[in-house]
Amino acid sequence: MGIFLLIVGLVLFIGLVVTHELGHFWAARRGGVDVEEFGVFFPPALYRRKTKGGYDFTVNLLPLGGFVKLKGEHDSDTEKGSYGAARTRTKVKIMLAGVFVNLVTALVLFTVLALVGMPKLIDNQFTVKSDTHIAKNEVLISYIEPGSPAAKAGLQLRDQLTNVGGRAVTTSEDLPGLTKQFAGEPTKITYVRNGKAASATVTFRSKGVVAASQKTNDPKGYLGIQPAEFRLQRSTWSAPVVAVGLSTQLTALTFQGLGHALAGLGGIFAGFFTGNHAARENAQTTASGQVSGPVGIFVLLKDGSLLGYQFMLLIIAIISLTLAVMNVLPIPALDGGRLFVMLLSRLFKKQVSPKAEEAIYGTGFAVLILLITVITIVDVKRFF
Repeated sequence: MGIFLLIVGLVLFIGLVVTHELGHFWAARRGGVDVEEFGVFFPPALYRRKTKGGYDFTVNLLPLGGFVKLKGEHDSDTEKGSYGAARTRTKVKIMLAGVFVNLVTALVLFTVLALVGMPKLIDNQFTVKSDTHIAKNEVLISYIEPGSPAAKAGLQLRDQLTNVGGRAVTTSEDLPGLTKQFAGEPTKITYVRNGKAASATVTFRSKGVVAASQKTNDPKGYLGIQPAEFRLQRSTWSAPVVAVGLSTQLTALTFQGLGHALAGLGGIFAGFFTGNHAARENAQTTASGQVSGPVGIFVLLKDGSLLGYQFMLLIIAIISLTLAVMNVLPIPALDGGRLFVMLLSRLFKKQVSPKAEEAIYGTGFAVLILLITVITIVDVKRFF
């Protein structure tokens, strides 16, 4: 089941890229702008086909996004059917169409999840309390200390703990009391792994061993695990409200994460130029902890697939919302950057030359590729 959901998640992720570009495609065609190429991922091309609509459809090698190539993409182009010749209002619609599609996709997915079971991902997650009930609450193992009683008993990550010594485990708060109660004793633990119930006999650490460890830099628990709760919350009439509220909450968190990432990048450069290796390492950890590239997204989808379709859909919805947020920002290589430059030229009534446009967008794209490369290297080190 996990492999199937992983494949579905990857297909849905590619679908986000395609629908984003379809937004640009539809808006351009409706605005009278000719489309020359519709590309999934970035070149070089692996597959190319001329369509009846007169544009090339391509599937490319680098899985970093997608693109729609329009006729006359310079703002100063005047040929009929070119992007440059379109009205300002049409250009704004074309640039924001992908953002609109990703935002609507995220809202639809959040609404569906609120109806079938929304995973609780953050503290104080937005809900309408009067119309929300807990559909599922599982206590999962998120970390196992090497050499601990849990490791020796064969427990694994994402095992769902259901019973300790004949006592039901319903929340993560239950565990400290239960494990302390059976300190030093062989105790039967019941758990669920891959949908099947199983059990193991665990000899917890004694109170003396645990108490002594608390006085060191390596404190230990009786079982040697870190629990995590997987909670599904359902709503009915308030599902669309939950979708909007959660989207707003996650957007704020996205900007907060971007702030930390930028501060980290600033620290990296400062550490590099001052020769402060420790500061540079700390800044790199701060920056890389806020972002992920293709490798990080794959790992996230792989891990999410093991928690069920609701968590998988939540990841896809968050990625879709993030794509909408990032593409509305004035980043030169993205939609918001092109829109910002175009509106700025209208504000100051000064046409940007083709050479200047190519320099701005080309530099922005090169920086974006460089960042993705660095993030991918960090992700590989982090996850493998």
